[in-house]
Amino acid sequence: MGTVDDLLADLDPADREPIAHLYAIARQEVPDAEQGLGYGMPALVYRGKPLISVMRAKKHIGVYPFSPAAVSAVADALADHPGIGLDKGTIRFQPDQPLPDDVVRALVNARRVQIEG
Repeated sequence: MGTVDDLLADLDPADREPIAHLYAIARQEVPDAEQGLGYGMPALVYRGKPLISVMRAKKHIGVYPFSPAAVSAVADALADHPGIGLDKGTIRFQPDQPLPDDVVRALVNARRVQIEG
């Protein structure tokens, strides 16, 4: 796998916008994050640890903060959002039902705090 920029360049335009938007929010929240890999996936990396990866899967877009605790930190905020699914370390959504920006910020900051911890 390549970089986040490579991932975005290869996406269908309908998927590129919501994925690029999430990466843009993450970069705003953690400007020191760099492109790299997390568990073999293109990701933003902070202090040598994966911060977040957002990728197109077969039936959804997956958000991977590399932390079940970070997902748990935003689970309540997503409870009333239809079409959003949560697993231990993953948030799934459809491009036409994106994650709210404030939830993305909270997710990224929860992971940042863990890395800094």
